[in-house]
Amino acid sequence: MPVYVQHEALGKVPDVFNAEALWQAPGLALFARRPLLRDLLERSPREQRGRAATRCFSHVTLLLPQDDVDDDRHLTRGARVRDLAASLAALHQKDFGDLLGEDQVRYDVVGADTLEAGQVEVRFGHAVYLPAADEPVLYRIATSTDSAIWHSGAPIHRDQRLALVAGAGAATVLLINDAPETALEVQVRPKNAFECQYDALGGYYVIRSRPGLAPGEPVRLLLKVTRVGSPAMAPVTAPAQALAKSAAVWKTRARVDTAPPQAAAERTALPASVALPGSVNPAIAPADAPGADSGIDATYAPLARQRVSLAALALPRLSRYRDTGAVSLEIGFDEQLAPAAAGVEPVISFAVDAADELVALTRAGRERVNAPASFTPVDGASIRLASVAAPMAERYRALLVLPARPASAGVAVPPGARFVFGRGAPMLAGLRVLDGARFVHHAAGAADADASADRIGLSRTAFSFEATASGYQIGRLSPTQALYHLDEQLEFVAALAGDGPYLLPPGHHLVAGHYVLRFDA
Repeated sequence: MPVYVQHEALGKVPDVFNAEALWQAPGLALFARRPLLRDLLERSPREQRGRAATRCFSHVTLLLPQDDVDDDRHLTRGARVRDLAASLAALHQKDFGDLLGEDQVRYDVVGADTLEAGQVEVRFGHAVYLPAADEPVLYRIATSTDSAIWHSGAPIHRDQRLALVAGAGAATVLLINDAPETALEVQVRPKNAFECQYDALGGYYVIRSRPGLAPGEPVRLLLKVTRVGSPAMAPVTAPAQALAKSAAVWKTRARVDTAPPQAAAERTALPASVALPGSVNPAIAPADAPGADSGIDATYAPLARQRVSLAALALPRLSRYRDTGAVSLEIGFDEQLAPAAAGVEPVISFAVDAADELVALTRAGRERVNAPASFTPVDGASIRLASVAAPMAERYRALLVLPARPASAGVAVPPGARFVFGRGAPMLAGLRVLDGARFVHHAAGAADADASADRIGLSRTAFSFEATASGYQIGRLSPTQALYHLDEQLEFVAALAGDGPYLLPPGHHLVAGHYVLRFDA
């Protein structure tokens, strides 16, 4: 495999800004104690025929101790750095002019904290490119290991043909720009040890080490290439917001609550304004409306098909709950992208703070994010942030959509009985994955520092539900509990208003507190 970047140390020199001392040692090079820049360029030509060099490299990066570069900037406004680059370029042109052709000689002098006083390093090679002052950027490069934290790499300019991407273990990621009008080519070396595939959904390349073939630790690198200055693409249109859908009218009936009465000592944290957003759904009608049934005569679906499962988590606007002292809500996910249990280090976490900012956290760091967005911290599964519709936006910041689970996941719901969902109800308690104090960070001295995250927005008895042949009959049990109806695709349908019965069609979702529950029948 060819050497794309020559990285050589020149050793210690008395004056790192002396171009002649860096270019060539006095006397015969044969007796020089160490090769200097001219010798290195001569021994590593760009092209050669037999043993004779036909082209030499023309772009060189010089690394000096950072303290020397800083002192020059402070004392002479960088004059010695500029003079060094110009002097070396002149020596380069003078000694290798017949091997340059139409190539321009360019030098860049930068500081490096890793170098001690008097040390100098040089870099040149096929993948070292220094753009002209007015040369436009053609591509921007970013890398990630988890699709949440992205690190910007060096851009690729219009006339730059080769670039290397570091940070992939033993892999060498090579970017080839044959011409501005052609697509950028991505290759990984050694080919037998690594594979590179393009993820069209995520919009990035996924580079993985082949099991048992790649040396060192397993490699998983995500590479995002963004074209700059190309014609704007037509925006991808999001699904149109679902219209309010009508539901059948249900007869009022006495409720059989299975939850204990609300304890006076434990209150539900309510937002500053408890008015429920949204308008009355036309699907909700008085129980004595014409055509209301006088009884129930239904054929029920098989028991195994009637289930309630957790489809997403609704991230609240914490700014509405300042009185609780909560400063952030953080949710972590394990290797299977399920909510991480206590003591398990998550592969990715999402947090919303008191200013309603969304942040993604991984082992690589933290990054501010916004909805909509998708994340693939592990192979084979993704988790996404979905934006919320306007009627929900006053209360919620985003929906954290969980990966699809098997059809058997969730809790089976027997027909013909009414159950209650809420903090004090045992039914579906296993789906309330945020029922704990470890998810909420409070300000110092907050009175509710040990309160469960479910205290934010979820009543002890939030709503009742009953599985029927036509869907699920929903009834609000707390006058301050916000309930929202979403369709199969998590698109907004209606905000439930009033205490009257509401029919939720099979496969649709109901939002209560942090939980987006899918009701299958």
